[in-house]
Amino acid sequence: MSPARPEPTLVTPQVLRDWRLPEPTGGKESRGSILVVGGSTETVGAVLLAAEAALRSGAGKLQVVVPSKVAPHVSISLPEALVRGVPHTEAGAIRASAAELVLELAQGASAVLIGPGMADEAETRGLVEQLLPDLEGPVALDALGLAAVTAAPACLHHLGGQVVLTPNPTELAIALHVAHDEVADDPVGSARRLAESAQAVVGLGGGTSWVVAPDGRAWEDENGGAGLGVSGSGDVRAGIVAGLLARGAEPAQAAVWASHLHGRAGERLAAQIGRLGFLARELPREVPRVLAEVDL
Repeated sequence: MSPARPEPTLVTPQVLRDWRLPEPTGGKESRGSILVVGGSTETVGAVLLAAEAALRSGAGKLQVVVPSKVAPHVSISLPEALVRGVPHTEAGAIRASAAELVLELAQGASAVLIGPGMADEAETRGLVEQLLPDLEGPVALDALGLAAVTAAPACLHHLGGQVVLTPNPTELAIALHVAHDEVADDPVGSARRLAESAQAVVGLGGGTSWVVAPDGRAWEDENGGAGLGVSGSGDVRAGIVAGLLARGAEPAQAAVWASHLHGRAGERLAAQIGRLGFLARELPREVPRVLAEVDL
């Protein structure tokens, strides 16, 4: 008989106060640097959302890799960032052959986020597969950045658990090669399966957020609401995770705090604007306010 799984911990402000984030000190270097890799010519907004969310979460230094065609626009939109444009396909997706250029920045970053807004599964999978052997972590993989894990979960094992995966339910079903209904019927069990096979923390978004660590620990966060079911919301959540990793949070801690910050940011906007109708771009500015709430 397999050992009983621990019941998920309900995330509350007090749970977070008992699990404090690393306290930022000094200048931007001491607060960690984050590298965000993503976007395509049609979905560059996802990178902008994730990058701003990472800074709003307390990361000190921002670097971004996008297709070269859109790099000048990203530079204008993110004046805080170093922006590197890399080769892309005719359709505007980052090429797998850009891995060496990405690695130059990744090896000097405190944390790396790969995936928001990326297009072309084959190219993205190839890029991640080439990068992973030379990364030491922490790493966050989002959206199409999970393609390499879908193909071979063991590709992350050398990172020793210094990974957070941030799928939505559909992406989790794809990663597990199961029907969407199977994830809907047992979200925490499904997240556990991926966490164990990939040896990574899984932060599953949805009406209720679930975070599962490879050792079986789990957390349940009921903050949020229907308003978070909007385009770009998941990119913000992934950016928060990455920003907290850059600050020095351990992977499970980053994922748990991110679920709360993301959910409470949505609740704050719902109170100001209405349950529906706020935009994902409005979420990052609420993150510092939620951080301040927890610190009360």
